[in-house]
Amino acid sequence: MMIDWFTVAAQALNFVILAWLMKRFLYKPILDAIDAREKRIASELAAASRKKTEARHERDEFQKKNDDFEQQHAALLKKATDEAAAERQRLMDAARHAADALAAQRQESLSSEAKALVQAVRQRAQTEVFAIARKALTDLAGVSLEASACELFMARMRGLEGTARDTLATALNATKDEVVVRSAFELSTTQRRAIHKAIADTFGVHLDLHYATDPALVAGIELVAQGQRLAWSLGDYLDSLEQGVGDVLRDRARAAAVPAAPATSPPDTHPSATAPGPAAPGSPAGEPIAVSAPA
Repeated sequence: MMIDWFTVAAQALNFVILAWLMKRFLYKPILDAIDAREKRIASELAAASRKKTEARHERDEFQKKNDDFEQQHAALLKKATDEAAAERQRLMDAARHAADALAAQRQESLSSEAKALVQAVRQRAQTEVFAIARKALTDLAGVSLEASACELFMARMRGLEGTARDTLATALNATKDEVVVRSAFELSTTQRRAIHKAIADTFGVHLDLHYATDPALVAGIELVAQGQRLAWSLGDYLDSLEQGVGDVLRDRARAAAVPAAPATSPPDTHPSATAPGPAAPGSPAGEPIAVSAPA
């Protein structure tokens, strides 16, 4: 069979032209469309990735804000709780202080009433004791209360023994100032001479005595030298009475403060319930005498 080279050349030319046409008008638009689509898809994927990243960032930021909010909420709650506890404690302290102040005020009021009552009892007792003592001494011995007090004081001085006598003797011998003799009444010249002689005979010293009156001694006499004190006074009996009345009032105050507490029986307020000071030889037992240093 003979090959028609013209036909072959024509068909080859037609193929070349067809391939060029297809490339020019078919393949290129399709490839451009494919490239554009791939670029669009890549762009959309990139946009989606960015949005995903932004969403993740926003989620992290939201989570952080949520954590910060929780921390602030917890801090505010703790602060409010602490402030409430502090305010509660402050109110409790204020209430406690108010209660303490009220109790102190009540105690002070009871103390004032007690002092007034004790003072009234003391004054009444003084009046009654003076009246009874004066009448009894006048009727029985024919002497005044002041004279008896002076005699008892000198008897106590002469009856001092042991440490009490040595201490007072040392004070009298060492004093450079006037020795003070106080009495609840004005001493007569005879009584002053008798006291001066009793000191000289008992302690072997001659001193310049300074006399003074002090009604608080309650019909008593005291000798003061170098801080040492020798005294006799009806006030010691009144002190015992005052102590007994004070005990009764304190029991009453405790009973009022604690209503449920059982009532206590009041102590004996008679002067004889308190042990008197030691009696000197030749003197009636139970009559008080004190030799002491100043408080």
